[in-house]
Amino acid sequence: MILIINTSGPGLEFVLGNHYKSISVEKQSVALPIECEKFMNECGVKFCDLTAVGVVVGPGSFTGIRLGIAYAKGLGMGLNIPVVPINAFELYLAATPDAFVAIDSGRGDFFVASPKTDPCVMTIDELETRQMECPRTVGHRPFDLRYGPDIVQKKLDSHAIEPAVPMYLRPSYAEENKK
Repeated sequence: MILIINTSGPGLEFVLGNHYKSISVEKQSVALPIECEKFMNECGVKFCDLTAVGVVVGPGSFTGIRLGIAYAKGLGMGLNIPVVPINAFELYLAATPDAFVAIDSGRGDFFVASPKTDPCVMTIDELETRQMECPRTVGHRPFDLRYGPDIVQKKLDSHAIEPAVPMYLRPSYAEENKK
């Protein structure tokens, strides 16, 4: 069984087989291990039943992404199973393969990707022009994490598993303001 973990937004999301759960939490760092174990119990699955862990690596909350990756890596090391990174663009494009993905960064620009554009940051002016390369634009609504297990399985089957590291498309606030 493949467990998928998403901490890139304000809450927690899990997928395991046909089971999906989204949880609003105050502190992801406190809730993640507790809620993950609860979810596994609700699904009737033990940690030793897991064959891989998929984790959303971005773009999204800087701290949330790092937390999810650390937890997933801990599970992977403890269970001796692979940890497979998934990014939000892969999830959007799994649902709508011909789309231009534009995610509002909350800082006046957008995180974008498409079948024709590698993940990057664009201004609204650039986005308005480039999105015309695709028949539709997505990203204004949350992605569907339920596509995660298929993405992870394809990566496992192709043996194309990269390390789970945060997907940073620009420097952090600290790096930008460092002088």
